[in-house]
Amino acid sequence: MTASAAHAETVTIAALGDSLTAGYGLSQQDGFVPQLEAWLLAQGADAAVMNAGVSGDTTAGGLSRAAWTLTPEVDAMIVALGGNDFLRGLDPAVSRANLDGILAAGRDAGVEMLLVGLSVGANYGLDYKREFEAMYVDLATKYDVPLYPDFAAGLRAASGMQDGMSEFLQADGIHPNTQGVSVIVAAMGPAVLELISNAE
Repeated sequence: MTASAAHAETVTIAALGDSLTAGYGLSQQDGFVPQLEAWLLAQGADAAVMNAGVSGDTTAGGLSRAAWTLTPEVDAMIVALGGNDFLRGLDPAVSRANLDGILAAGRDAGVEMLLVGLSVGANYGLDYKREFEAMYVDLATKYDVPLYPDFAAGLRAASGMQDGMSEFLQADGIHPNTQGVSVIVAAMGPAVLELISNAE
């Protein structure tokens, strides 16, 4: 097989997540998955991104969907879950076990993975915050998968240290608007390009 033929196949990425992945409150073309796919194609990547995001989903929901998300055509998976676990104050040990199960399913399916973490507030105390954020770091190490530390990293960088993030958010103050998604995608995009490279 020639080198050009080897790169002729589209890399199919499943984006397993919650409302942030699903594109809650946005028109279909403005959500995370379509914007990410468009960004990747603009960079010259031959990739298709499947929307496996379900609004309101927890890590438990993601674990229950992992097996049927990992269909034979899936080459790579972005795992972006945990926000709803945090909002509900769920035990980080339970969330960790669910994410562990998802990553194990991906490993068993032989797909490349990118784990997306979250930077959370101290609503439930600093110990909870530390334990919650550490689960992503620990699991990325355990499964030897790259970690994108914070889904909203692009928004934090774009808004600086002021309370300027509101311009990138919908009225609920939680979900990104179209511009916010664009900023998130541009920041996370290089990590997804690396994922594609590993899956080729």
